[in-house]
Amino acid sequence: MTSNLWIVIPVFNRKSFTRECLQALRKQTVQHFTTVVVDDGSTDGTPDMLRAEFPEVVLIDGGGDLFWTAAVNMGIQHALDNGATCVMTLNNDTLPTEDFIEKSLQAHRAQPTAVIGALEIDAHTKQIIYGGETIDWVLATARQLPHATADGQQTGLQPVSWLPGRGLLIPRAVFEKIGLIDVKRFPHYYADVDFTHTALRNGFPNFINYDAKLMTYPEESGDRKNKVKKSLKNYYNHLFSIKGGGNLRDFTRFTLKNCPFYFIPTYLIIGYLRRMGGYFIH
Repeated sequence: MTSNLWIVIPVFNRKSFTRECLQALRKQTVQHFTTVVVDDGSTDGTPDMLRAEFPEVVLIDGGGDLFWTAAVNMGIQHALDNGATCVMTLNNDTLPTEDFIEKSLQAHRAQPTAVIGALEIDAHTKQIIYGGETIDWVLATARQLPHATADGQQTGLQPVSWLPGRGLLIPRAVFEKIGLIDVKRFPHYYADVDFTHTALRNGFPNFINYDAKLMTYPEESGDRKNKVKKSLKNYYNHLFSIKGGGNLRDFTRFTLKNCPFYFIPTYLIIGYLRRMGGYFIH
């Protein structure tokens, strides 16, 4: 089975990260894919760099007023309009290992209706930082999957409750069934988690692919910067900013949309307490 894969990368400045990410894609063991970059008003010369150094990349002007979800949706729609059978969302502050696309497509062939995520590794420390999680609505907890088996190596596909949008492989059939990512409710954070869990609720399984390794820079996260330097301003941003990882509005919307009805009150209360108190603990 041949897949018409399109990779969608939203960017705003951070030209050096975009260059390194695209260079890593050029080194992939499999090259039958198309990359589309949605540039949302970069002021650091990113569009000129892309035209000069990466002519194979499809460049879309985002207009300058988008956040993650709207930018990604713009790229996804372009890919679908051009016949994509599957789409991968990828952030520019990631470095896919050389066999990343190959391993992702192998997993897609094994599970053609599944949404498949990547094993994330800190680019500096080389430690695994995300290997998937499963939700327990009753206890309002997300259980992190073990990253290694007894022999120290985890391989293959593991079922999970949701997935982040970094290195996320999505079959066309998912978009045809549930539509694009929910930009109205989730303009930035929670959009990927909501989309993948919505896919799961509609019959498309979610898997983390331990064979597809993606190097990331966790310190580049907008909310990580809020937490590094503790202050009342950053605490407010953490809870209420559109780029705040603890955004109470987004958490509430996600819960009301995805949580089983009977568990909503306890899930919300515990979640609020964790977000408001966890900022000062972690």
